[in-house]
Amino acid sequence: MPELSLYHIDQISNDVRKQEITFSHLLDELIDHICCDVEHEMQNGLEFSEAYRRVIQKMGSRRLKEIQEETLYAVDTKYRLMKNTMKISGIAGTIMLGFAAIFKIMHWPGASVLLIAGACTLAIIFLPSALDILWKETHNSKKLFLYISSYFSGMFFLMGIIFKMMHWPGANTIITVGALITVFLFIPALTVSRFRDPEGKSKHGIYLAGAAGLIFFIAGMVCRINHWPFAEFFIMLSIIDLFFVVLPWYTWKSWREEKNITAMFIFLIIGTVLLVVPAAMITLNVQRNFAEGYFYHQQQEQELYTYLQENTRSLLAENKSSQAFPVMEQLHGRTNDLIKSINAIELKMVALAEGKKGQPASDPVQVKQTATGQQIDYSLVHDAFSYEPVNAYLFPGTEGRMELEKAMTDYRNYVTGLDSLNLNVNLSLVADPSSYLPADPEENERITMMTGLHSLALLRNAILAFETKALTEIAGR
Repeated sequence: MPELSLYHIDQISNDVRKQEITFSHLLDELIDHICCDVEHEMQNGLEFSEAYRRVIQKMGSRRLKEIQEETLYAVDTKYRLMKNTMKISGIAGTIMLGFAAIFKIMHWPGASVLLIAGACTLAIIFLPSALDILWKETHNSKKLFLYISSYFSGMFFLMGIIFKMMHWPGANTIITVGALITVFLFIPALTVSRFRDPEGKSKHGIYLAGAAGLIFFIAGMVCRINHWPFAEFFIMLSIIDLFFVVLPWYTWKSWREEKNITAMFIFLIIGTVLLVVPAAMITLNVQRNFAEGYFYHQQQEQELYTYLQENTRSLLAENKSSQAFPVMEQLHGRTNDLIKSINAIELKMVALAEGKKGQPASDPVQVKQTATGQQIDYSLVHDAFSYEPVNAYLFPGTEGRMELEKAMTDYRNYVTGLDSLNLNVNLSLVADPSSYLPADPEENERITMMTGLHSLALLRNAILAFETKALTEIAGR
């Protein structure tokens, strides 16, 4: 019977140790068992390399770890308890989150309870037990940082999702912290661990490209959730990297180096699709819901504006033959001039947002003139949450702000000159535009165009409400 050389035995021993077998007695027994199998194959006239390859192929890539897990499960009560806890909590938490999603979609009661219970089960029970089992099975201090960073990354993401869906304060902060841990701790640790695998040297470039794609994707998600700029840029980069670089590259390497399709390749395809496509749709949906919330309030302000305008026209028509009509008509003309000043600023803001950098759009199609006045079609606005228009026109000291303050001062002085009529009208509605518009910006303060337009809409309606009250007072006297 052929015997193995010391060199061959050392090679088998090193390969078995790389499988992270922590039981010393089990390690010796597995090495001895593999050596006997190889010697048995060599009896058929095979060289060591071919005989060893056949033994490894018969065992499978995970068989040694499975033997250790079965041994631990049989002799270690604590490991057995943690393993069962991990399985039960993982299944229970996933099922509860699945039902929570269904209940949310169908608007059934109990969705929030299922969501919180499922996420807490995964974050508080499943993740710690999984971390304990990984350490128990490997005792690999080189991977301890990877395990800990993955735990905190998953926990912060789960807690952030709960807070976000329950509309609790701090959701964005928690998700951002989870993203920072993932980008700066977990993904680098995972990449380093893959680099240490001697069998994956030819795939180091793929690992780097994949890590970059994940970082871009997470950065895009965080920017979208926090409504920061460059969200679309990062998400687009991640999709291009993962689908057009990493996936084709990995497929090409797999076809060259592997004869059969492995489970890893199948999981990579499914995981990439399940990660990027639904998450991209979710981020777009988050942006749409966020935008629609602003659009709804703007539409409400527009409806109020239309009502106040119609009410003013009706009031003027009713008193056209009265002695007070000339004063009423003059006040209405002054009010219209002030409204035109506000509309002019709105037009400039939209033109700046819709134009190219440093070159505002000459005639933005989003702004329309109707029978009731100027209206903005927000569904056509491409960059509704740009920060530049507010910086350029609404902050104190800007050209638009100074023009508006001057128009407000002139209007206020005119109304004050009507004191001879003894009007009992509250001037605070038009006393100071700073009650509605941004004050001096703090460091790095950013206000979106939608917020600025909403402030102008509130100011405009306050002016119209003041006008209605004043016209009613004049007509009554």
